[in-house]
Amino acid sequence: MTAADEPLIVMRGVTKTYAGIRALDGVGFAIREGEAVSLAGENGSGKSTLIKILAGAEEPDEASITVAGESFARLTPRQSAGAGIMVIFQDFSLFPNLSVAENIGFSAELHAGHRLVDRGRVRALAARTLERVGVDIPLDARVETLSVAHKQLVAICRALASDARLIIMDEPTTALTEREVRVLLGIIRRLKADGVAVLFVSHKLAEVLEVCEHVVVLRNGRKVAEGPAGEFDAASLARHMTGRDVAEALPSPLADGAPRLLEVRGLSKAGAFADIGFELHAGEVLGIAGLLGSGRTPLAKALFGLVAPDAGRVTLDGREVPLGDPLAAAAAGIGYVPEDRLTEGLFLTQSILRNVGIGRLEAHAQGPLLDVAGLWREAEEWLRRLAVKAPDPAAPVRSLSGGNQQRVVLARWLARGPRMLLLNGPTVGVDVGSKAEIHGIIRDLAGRGLGVVVISDDLPELLATCHRILVMKEGRITDDLPGTATSEADLAHRLAS
Repeated sequence: MTAADEPLIVMRGVTKTYAGIRALDGVGFAIREGEAVSLAGENGSGKSTLIKILAGAEEPDEASITVAGESFARLTPRQSAGAGIMVIFQDFSLFPNLSVAENIGFSAELHAGHRLVDRGRVRALAARTLERVGVDIPLDARVETLSVAHKQLVAICRALASDARLIIMDEPTTALTEREVRVLLGIIRRLKADGVAVLFVSHKLAEVLEVCEHVVVLRNGRKVAEGPAGEFDAASLARHMTGRDVAEALPSPLADGAPRLLEVRGLSKAGAFADIGFELHAGEVLGIAGLLGSGRTPLAKALFGLVAPDAGRVTLDGREVPLGDPLAAAAAGIGYVPEDRLTEGLFLTQSILRNVGIGRLEAHAQGPLLDVAGLWREAEEWLRRLAVKAPDPAAPVRSLSGGNQQRVVLARWLARGPRMLLLNGPTVGVDVGSKAEIHGIIRDLAGRGLGVVVISDDLPELLATCHRILVMKEGRITDDLPGTATSEADLAHRLAS
């Protein structure tokens, strides 16, 4: 093997234990220059720990790490960055109050040892880096004003400006629309052609197989599969990740004569959506698909009262629901699971039990007192019914995986006995096993007569769960499609055309 054939990164025997629990057990793999490697696995499989060890943020118990021919027992953050290993975390770790140019050039100035910042040099570097990836973002724009997709591109450019040789992308497409995902995958291909290696961590298996040459699968801290991407398909990859076959069932047919549950007529909000009208029947799962800016999330928030429409009417079970009043919407029987569960759906520092029970305080009130024991028993029952994997229900809810956090939000609403649920991005950031289980919960809820609205840009998710799919573009509903008789290609075409 020639020096040019040597891998850029080689990890061997990486082991890490936390409080007696082995997070990584003898894991090893290699990454070559210009190669995209997928690190696949469910939440809790050890992916995040491995990334932190590569970045120098965690010290392994045992390891042999070789970077460009130099061997280490562990990496410090300075050594990792100096070797060109850059991590783009899900929050991007940008400076929101600084400009695009300043964010791109800041780390490069530090690495170069400059004591004073030369703004001309920073702008020139930022311009060259943006041109390198083929994107046009105003250099003077404040990062806090950018879309999620543009923030991600700024984070990629910051890594490249610091002479990145390996870019680790942690769930890079979680908050992106389908069109933005296509742009990102194109940029990853450009990076590879330029000799930059990419470690790609994603729950979206189709993207993994499209952009990566090599796949490494972790389960319970161990490497359980590895090989060329061409040797895997979505089903086999899911099987390796979970240890079982993960099959997606189609929604059961809607019962003939199912009563009308929700009726929306003429709902409008200037700058967000206009003249929205549709019906939802008991036991029906209705999907809403739309690109960024289509109005899908403002519509969901309007149905729950978080956004006050300018005009329109919403009735549930034949009774008019007051608009712009979330308490009235909840009292009427509407539940809302937001897209961003971390900032909008959960009290992260509070216990799992409290996050479920908070929605049922009034039901357990005994005059001025609260039947705490009864409240906790009911919350525990809902955790059991939704199979929330929580060793200690008194632990902070932030200690759970993404899939279990989503179930906690669902449990809170189901404990209230809603008539319908609005699910905005129900499986965003959730691993493949939990995703299939949440889809099963949606189908089960519909089977028990609830009406469910699923807002998602995950087209396979909509097709796997929905009886009908509404397409939104520029704030209006443009199509009403039968879920089981619509193909992914047709749905994608209607969204893009």
